[in-house]
Amino acid sequence: MDSTRRWTVPVLGAFTVGELFLAAPVPTTGVPGGAVAAPASTAAAAGTVYYVDSGAGRDSAAGTSEATAWRSLHRVNAAELRPGDTVRFRRGGDWRGTLRLRGRGTAAAPISAEPYGKGADPRITGSTACVVIAGMYVRVSGLRASRCQWAGFEVRGDHNELNGVHSDHNVTGVQFIGSHNTVRNSVLSGNNRMSVNDKGGDDDSGAFGVLLNGDDNLVVGNVIVDSYAQSEDYGTDGAAVEVYNGDRNRVARNVSRDNETFVELGARKGKTAEGNVFSNNVVTSSRKRGSFLITRGPGSPIGPVRGTVAVHNSVYLPARDTIGWSCGDGCSPAILKLRNNVIVVGGRIGEEDGKGGADEGGNVYRGRSPRFKLGPGSIIADPRFRSREDLHLSPGSPALGRGVKLGPEWFGGAALARDLTGARLPAAPAAGAYQH
Repeated sequence: MDSTRRWTVPVLGAFTVGELFLAAPVPTTGVPGGAVAAPASTAAAAGTVYYVDSGAGRDSAAGTSEATAWRSLHRVNAAELRPGDTVRFRRGGDWRGTLRLRGRGTAAAPISAEPYGKGADPRITGSTACVVIAGMYVRVSGLRASRCQWAGFEVRGDHNELNGVHSDHNVTGVQFIGSHNTVRNSVLSGNNRMSVNDKGGDDDSGAFGVLLNGDDNLVVGNVIVDSYAQSEDYGTDGAAVEVYNGDRNRVARNVSRDNETFVELGARKGKTAEGNVFSNNVVTSSRKRGSFLITRGPGSPIGPVRGTVAVHNSVYLPARDTIGWSCGDGCSPAILKLRNNVIVVGGRIGEEDGKGGADEGGNVYRGRSPRFKLGPGSIIADPRFRSREDLHLSPGSPALGRGVKLGPEWFGGAALARDLTGARLPAAPAAGAYQH
């Protein structure tokens, strides 16, 4: 990732629809708790349950039993879903088009979409955005959005949740435009296509696992893999998580593999991307280039990005053309704070400019040419990861007990002040995403 790149709002349709891919195998390990599985029904007892079968259903049927299932997404989209209602899609089914969930549930009685039967996850494909949630308190679990022209899941409303979904081979796996939404326990794999990819202009964009354009959203416990694409402007591009015009989002306890960068942040002039928190994530890559975190100060056309916090992350990017973190264009403690991370790169450990530079401490680094001043408790040393893929700390690691005690505000709340496995942080925590 070119830390000097300029962003533009992604342009829909700047791609070749025919350049679609066969689905890659779904990784099901590495998420806290083991394999990703769709949860049990969240339907409220008073709601109506509707069934959808792409093979044997009929849109003229009642839809209220497996024997009278609807067939098409069009029929679902036309239904007036009420609080507590559930729409169940038959496993093994395939639908082409867009599922539009506009209903307004409540916290006590959400509207739900989920699978039923046996077989592969129900798959929706082929549209600009395959699943669009414009309502409130909508819960989607166990669905797959694949080979969509823009987003697998586009969440425009507020207080919605994606749980145990799979999104692959899109420009972006999940896009949050609304606020107070959640994606958890999901697999976002091979979202490796560009929406803008042209020579010149410094404007290529795409290959996002999660694109955060809204505020107060939560990205927790997911596996994000292969957000990486060829770029005319940058050589390669992509991000597990991209924040553009989004405030106070929390990204915690995710496993990131083989993405171009883990997170990049920016904002259009007149907009903000403030107070975003990244905690207890594990980031590895076998790619030839990559980075952990890229952010900007006031000198950037898409800055300043204020109040970014990165705590207790474990990063291993062994290739030479890599960077741990970059805080340019007038970096200061108001731009970036780093605590208790373990960052190992084959390239540049980190870089800052400005009068103050980033506010960092309690970190363990290994790599080449640090371009920043080490803060209190930070060291450059081998953290002794167990292996290239297992970033648990071996006995005798200098990261053990290295971390400083942090209050819940550093994590975006007490519920997120836990390591990748869910363990509580001790009084003398280890740096990195795993405690012992």
